[in-house]
Amino acid sequence: MPIDMANDKHEPVPRLDDTDVAILKYLAEDARLSQRAIARGVGMSPPAVADRIARLESLGVIEGYRARINYGLLGRALTVVVGIASERSDNQRELAQQVVEIPEVESVDLVTGALDLQVRLRVRDQAHFNEVYFDRLLALPGIRHTETALVLYAYTPDNFADRVLTSLTPPEEP
Repeated sequence: MPIDMANDKHEPVPRLDDTDVAILKYLAEDARLSQRAIARGVGMSPPAVADRIARLESLGVIEGYRARINYGLLGRALTVVVGIASERSDNQRELAQQVVEIPEVESVDLVTGALDLQVRLRVRDQAHFNEVYFDRLLALPGIRHTETALVLYAYTPDNFADRVLTSLTPPEEP
């Protein structure tokens, strides 16, 4: 799977009106909502909402629809974050592409600072982590140093998308 390099581009921010933002809020809360239900919520016809959603998809604002998975219930209860310092600065993207191919890797971020990559792994247990870390991750060429942290608990907002979308609409005047 290729790494998303969308942040490398300085594309103009698409113009969104209040209806676009409202539709995005509904989809961010529950992407399984029907267009009819969204239409009722925003006061439009279902075909008009379908057109808006298609426009938001074509602009790249909506990148896809996903289920939120409980990995613990799938036998991947242990989350480990591995920071990687690469041998050379010019091979960071290539190294990231290789790391992301490891099936247990949830994400790879190129970061600034003492480390070059931040890797999030989902594994069954300590033995599984050892296998992934020593046999697959450290076997990749170009890794100079790693720092590993066990995730004790991950705090995430209920709906980060709603926070961002709310910041796009000006507050109502009294």
